[in-house]
Amino acid sequence: QVHVVESGGGLVQAGGSLRLSCAASGRTFSSYPMGWFRQAPGKEREFVAAIYWNGVNTYYADSVKGRFTISRDVAKNTVYLQMNSLKPEDTAVYYCAAAYTINSSNYYYTTSYAYWGQGTQVTVSS
Repeated sequence: QVHVVESGGGLVQAGGSLRLSCAASGRTFSSYPMGWFRQAPGKEREFVAAIYWNGVNTYYADSVKGRFTISRDVAKNTVYLQMNSLKPEDTAVYYCAAAYTINSSNYYYTTSYAYWGQGTQVTVSS
């Protein structure tokens, strides 16, 4: 069982930066792949980024590649999403999630993730 809580959302101007944090509980946190998803009003939840248990293998959506960076600190049981060069279209509720396992074929599916946080709002003004 893994419990995750997101923080760090807020209002930022276009071109600005934010860093989201995802604090996870559970003794085996280090073995769970972690992902970030987002959901804008009226749209489906979409994949943003994921990081494998080793902290080395990462995946990104094309829309955020080069602007967002996912990382994890196993000692702090925390996953981060550094978001730079933010755009108004990045406005959404951002969710952190933990998976039992992911691979190159399923990391972007919401159904691949077993545990979800409540989300944190990110608003980018133009």
